[in-house]
Amino acid sequence: MDSLSFMFVVVNSLCFTAQFSSATDTLTSTQSLADGSTLISKHGSFELGFFSPGSSRNRYLGIWHKNIPVRTVVWVANRRAPIFNNSSALLMIDNQGNLVLKNGGSVVWSANSKREVQTPLLQLLDSGNLVLTDASDGRSGIYLWQSFDYPTDTLLPGMKLGVNLKTGLDRRLTSWKNWDDPSPGDFVWKILLYNNPESTMWKGSKFYFRSGPWNGITYSGTPQLKPNQVFIFNFVHSDDEVYYTYYPKNKSVISRLVMNQTNYRRERYIWDEASQSWSLFMYLPTDYCDSYGLCGAYGNCIITDSPVCQCLKGFNPKSPDQWNSGDWSQGCVRNKSLNCQDGDGFIKYTELKLPDTEYSWVNKSMSLEECRGKCLNN
Repeated sequence: MDSLSFMFVVVNSLCFTAQFSSATDTLTSTQSLADGSTLISKHGSFELGFFSPGSSRNRYLGIWHKNIPVRTVVWVANRRAPIFNNSSALLMIDNQGNLVLKNGGSVVWSANSKREVQTPLLQLLDSGNLVLTDASDGRSGIYLWQSFDYPTDTLLPGMKLGVNLKTGLDRRLTSWKNWDDPSPGDFVWKILLYNNPESTMWKGSKFYFRSGPWNGITYSGTPQLKPNQVFIFNFVHSDDEVYYTYYPKNKSVISRLVMNQTNYRRERYIWDEASQSWSLFMYLPTDYCDSYGLCGAYGNCIITDSPVCQCLKGFNPKSPDQWNSGDWSQGCVRNKSLNCQDGDGFIKYTELKLPDTEYSWVNKSMSLEECRGKCLNN
């Protein structure tokens, strides 16, 4: 090899190294992100780029865990508008400061800024949140737009699941259609805004699962979600917003909550470094008794009994024939009319999910005795 050829090889090697060692977590209004390039968060936790799921050849813009070998996508921008095997896709910031994904000359997905922007800057954070800010503003944590407000099928630590009561923004999870298609499936997790809000899951328009109301520590109907050494759970119900969120107690723990369309479960995973795989920490629903309204009104589901549905004390099946045939949806009715002034009162049950809160009312200052008296007079 002559000296000129050797110099050419060395120079090209140096250029190749510089190209891939200049990974950045930001995108300015004068830059664009093409298929094949990525943004990497500051400490290498997450990566943003184009990908094809499963056996599909369609291209999507998404965010995935960077520091684990199993590519696990946690957010998809254009899940409703795939790019059909076209390498001309570009992510950029337009003249109005909006984030746009273009395929050729067509906009396939966009995210609008909340206000006029002087110096727009897109940044991928180590939380997995993709945020649009105004670099001239100088205020950290003020986002003009953020991906955490528009989750797909995954809830990451620090994300909120719920509703902003001021703006109406509804943050909910919706499963992928299947492993090859990240478009919305029919499995949804959302917060219902009753007087006492509830965390619910749906299969299409069918009510599938409810967590039971929050009791200050956990959801009353999900005893698995109890204080532990791994996670901190929180449910906020204020005048401004209603949401659920969680954090790992150890920041080195990598975790995610995902809606699994295949088996209709909400699954919580932790990354196991030793086995180099995701470890299933817990899931909901856990058994047949978690099915919404399985035993009907005043019915009690006991998974170890046969049949699993029983009527509460003082009640009988509303439709004995249906009940005996295994259809318990009509529930139970009282043996005799209720008479609170003549000896009828309360019976204590344990380990039951509290009733649906749709028609409940809330009084945060009432004592238990006042509550008992109010109920007996109703």
